[in-house]
Amino acid sequence: MSYRQICRLASLTALAMACTACGTTGSASSAERNPDPFEKVNRAIYRFNETADRYVARPAAKAYRATTPEALRKGIGNFFANARYPITIVNDLLQGKLRQGGADLGRFLMNTTVGLGGLFDPATEAGLEQHDEDFGETLAVWGVPQGPYLMVPVFGPYTVASGIGDLVGAPANAINWNPDTDQVTLTWAGYLLHRRSTLIGIDEEVDQAFDPYLFVRDAYLQNRQYKILDGAVPEEELLPEDEFGGED
Repeated sequence: MSYRQICRLASLTALAMACTACGTTGSASSAERNPDPFEKVNRAIYRFNETADRYVARPAAKAYRATTPEALRKGIGNFFANARYPITIVNDLLQGKLRQGGADLGRFLMNTTVGLGGLFDPATEAGLEQHDEDFGETLAVWGVPQGPYLMVPVFGPYTVASGIGDLVGAPANAINWNPDTDQVTLTWAGYLLHRRSTLIGIDEEVDQAFDPYLFVRDAYLQNRQYKILDGAVPEEELLPEDEFGGED
């Protein structure tokens, strides 16, 4: 099964859960009052993901960091960030950020050509700021509620809107432009390995939390709100600190 088939399956699983949510919560306001109506199921999936991470993903990521020079890892990170950048450009335009979209297009073209396929980042040195937009954010700008929080097997935390956004945005990712399905699958495997390696250290902080599940959930939801509002999050909407540590 290719990565795209796995991604589609995971997204459809999230969508099915979302449909159930619509039938049980009754309205968007209910989801706002309780962003995690499937906490029991989500916690079970979180435990599955954590076990798989502890025995497979984390050791592989540590081995990757130990055997790959830092300069090479930086180039690989640049490559993957550049490959995903068309997603940002498309969503700039869909959100009406035309000036930012033009600058981001220039950034992508410069890094793809002068930066040798994205391995280097001359655009940043040229003063072109890096942005991060996705279809989940675009849905929010269009007034679509984020929906319940979902923990998806293997892929981790989502909201309904961010899950649908990832599925819709997949064709804009340059990794998927390669007609060779096997190479696409291998490239995605490399991307997931590299991304996991960047979280080493952060995972220790999560492990030390009173309730790691709540830590991950609340951090994810707050980060989504931050991205949707372009950083302009009202102070009263910030999650309280005790949400990260659970009850005393």
